Amino acid sequence: MRNPKPLRRRFLLELWRGLGIVWPVISALLVLMALLGLAVGHLEGWPWSDSLYFSFVTGLTVGYGDLAPKLAWARGLAMVIGLSGIVLTGIVVAVAVEALRVALDSEQAAQ
Repeated sequence: MRNPKPLRRRFLLELWRGLGIVWPVISALLVLMALLGLAVGHLEGWPWSDSLYFSFVTGLTVGYGDLAPKLAWARGLAMVIGLSGIVLTGIVVAVAVEALRVALDSEQAAQ
């Protein structure tokens, strides 16, 4: 088996390049999730730290359940946070898969 270091290095380089391309979309989604989390927290009367915690736990679809909105508007916003998190995860995974494809293609071309 060949040394995996060049493949790993190429993958990380391509991943960094890909994330640099989609960074505006990723940062917009993160800001949207944070603002929606603060809105949910305001509606529910939570501190800002709990609001941001809720937003990212919901957005990453972990959902511990220790904070749950009770108001209808807050629940609707929580669904938007969850959908935003799914889109965010999909973008990051797509960039990682493309980086791996490019790294593998370049390794095969070198052989």
